[in-house]
Amino acid sequence: MTSFAKQALAGLRVLLVLTVITGVLYPAAVWAVSRLPGLHANAEAADTTSVAVPREGEQWFVARPSAATLPASGGSNKGERNTDYDAVIAERRTEIAQRESVGQDRVPPDAVTASASGLDPHISTAYALLQVPRVARENGLPEDRVRELVAEHTDGRALGFLGEPGVNVTALNRALDSAT
Repeated sequence: MTSFAKQALAGLRVLLVLTVITGVLYPAAVWAVSRLPGLHANAEAADTTSVAVPREGEQWFVARPSAATLPASGGSNKGERNTDYDAVIAERRTEIAQRESVGQDRVPPDAVTASASGLDPHISTAYALLQVPRVARENGLPEDRVRELVAEHTDGRALGFLGEPGVNVTALNRALDSAT
């Protein structure tokens, strides 16, 4: 047998083995684990802080805008030179300025622009602090207490120097729910 034939046969064996492992054994194992007794005992929906979970009402902190929903993530595919995008940004800026009772110049950029995935749970501390008076008023809490919650849920820079500190809105709203 030639060396080419030996290599081709070895490649086919690897292909067959990996196909069985990834196409049959792994899915069967995941299915079997999902059927273990006790996994569905309390039947409560799981909550995560890895994605932005929108909540309705003025009493909650608002995450970044999104062109996506939880089941279908993705961006809007509109670039910065798209005139429709400019109109959307202007509309969002006006809406947020009215909701928070501030001038449009005080609305931070992340309040009007979506993240790439559309599901990022983090907002800037500036956007979180902009929302504090409204959230405190709607929940009947002192502004200082709401500011404390914002500080508690502010994540630092990645690796200590990458990016900007951000506030996890999903975790913050969960803590706010517990505080009221």
